[in-house]
Amino acid sequence: MTTLDSVEKLALELPESQRAELALHMLHSLPPLFLDEDEGISEAVKRDLEMETNPGLSMTLEQMDQQISARRTR
Repeated sequence: MTTLDSVEKLALELPESQRAELALHMLHSLPPLFLDEDEGISEAVKRDLEMETNPGLSMTLEQMDQQISARRTR
């Protein structure tokens, strides 16, 4: 059994709260995955808040598919 397998087996035996704490520590030990150089993440967070505030701004997946299909047929 590899070291990773052993560590994973032990970690999965921990209570949920301790697994969550361990996961948080592990994630914080990694370098950031997303760079917001173009402010895309900030824009996504802003739009998410706008849709929560005014759900009428959003569309269903079916509506989005219809719009995409309509653009392709032009």
